Amino acid sequence: MAVQGLGAVGHNVVGQLHELGARIVVTDIDPAKVNAMAAQYGVAAAAPEEIFDAECDIFCPCALGKVINDETLKRLKCKIICGCPNNQLAEERHGQLLEAQGRVYASDYITNAGGTIYDTDRLEVGEVSHERGRAKVARIYENMQRVFEIADRDKIPTYLAADRMAEKRFRQIAEVKKYKD
Repeated sequence: MAVQGLGAVGHNVVGQLHELGARIVVTDIDPAKVNAMAAQYGVAAAAPEEIFDAECDIFCPCALGKVINDETLKRLKCKIICGCPNNQLAEERHGQLLEAQGRVYASDYITNAGGTIYDTDRLEVGEVSHERGRAKVARIYENMQRVFEIADRDKIPTYLAADRMAEKRFRQIAEVKKYKD
């Protein structure tokens, strides 16, 4: 597992992966964060520009958007890209190239939905319930499964399948709103 970015999300990802016994290599532009992770979890470290060359099953970007681009696609050695920043694909065609390379891409707006779920819950209910939030966050897995099913069924890249699923949901919400109005 290669984790790029050790802010709040990246730090939590590393902690959870460590608990599961994963082999992890990390990077961040802040060497102090990298050193802290190495000391706390015994993870390997890579320079920020070298993380794309890490031998891993999963590349987990947790910092910047547009990290999947022409240059990084040539260097990645992973089977799966699953991270949290918005707009991980520099261009839509990079999703198609990932598909052509046989890599699995977990769409950013599904994988990073946890924060939005907690914020929405807080706004709708007026407080954060970690139990309620965790139950909703658990549905992210189900949504990713649906994305993979759509991609397989329609023979399309996962980023397009995620778009189709989101667009369908938007239409459903618009219909409900229209009905209520």
